[in-house]
Amino acid sequence: MKNSLLVAALVALAVSACGKKEEAAAPVPAPAAAPAAEQAKEAAQQAVDAAKESADAAAEAAKQGTAATVEAAKEGAAATVEAAKEGAAAAADAAKDAADAAKDAADAAKDAAAAAVDAAKK
Repeated sequence: MKNSLLVAALVALAVSACGKKEEAAAPVPAPAAAPAAEQAKEAAQQAVDAAKESADAAAEAAKQGTAATVEAAKEGAAATVEAAKEGAAAAADAAKDAADAAKDAADAAKDAAAAAVDAAKK
């Protein structure tokens, strides 16, 4: 009876062991997710680099635009100063010419007055 009990226990153990299935290994989606995450990280880094380059280019363009504006303002101011100098010189010349004309007119009036005095004396 001991033998049959031992055989029954072994059969029961074998049957129960055969009924258990090994747990299937879980699928490994992590490596598939890791490349996607890595690609997203690289794409984000590229976007950041592109944004930095765009900002640098915009800053450089602004600097050049500002420099051009300053240069144009300087040229405009220089032209205005030159025109003012030329206008002042022309006004001074006109005043000098007018003074000369007034002197000539005064001399002519003096001569006419002297002639009238001489004519009155005769």
